[in-house]
Amino acid sequence: MVKWGLVPIFTAELKRKLRQLKKTEARIRFGDAGDTGSRKYVWNDFFSLKDMHDNSVRYSMHELLGMDRQQLKDVFDEYFYFVYYQYYKENGIMPQGVYDINLLASLNLPPDASTEMIKKRFRELAKKYHPDHGGDSRKFISLVETYRKLTEDE
Repeated sequence: MVKWGLVPIFTAELKRKLRQLKKTEARIRFGDAGDTGSRKYVWNDFFSLKDMHDNSVRYSMHELLGMDRQQLKDVFDEYFYFVYYQYYKENGIMPQGVYDINLLASLNLPPDASTEMIKKRFRELAKKYHPDHGGDSRKFISLVETYRKLTEDE
């Protein structure tokens, strides 16, 4: 048993909630038919029901059980952002101003980062990795490529 805000949360309760999230993703992305084809669940990259540390996912059970209510809400919000991003991408209906969440994550930016946040983070990292300032040229080149991909549609 772990404290979740003021209410204790049990491992079984959290596992039940995570299974519900996976079912919700299936309804959103795959409809009532449930045919995933060759598509992979976003859930599989985020969560694991194993009771130990699982480094193959973004959030292990151990890590989730240590979170308070607000932290769990933030994790679930992040998860659904990825689910809808994947849905839009698969169906060719990407809204204006939505950036590739994997590229944003590589810059340690949140999924809802603005253009200003991207530019600010790019400048910070460019100063750090620029070869003229003693930085790693491979990281700098990778950074520039990531920035170009994020800003090419502007």
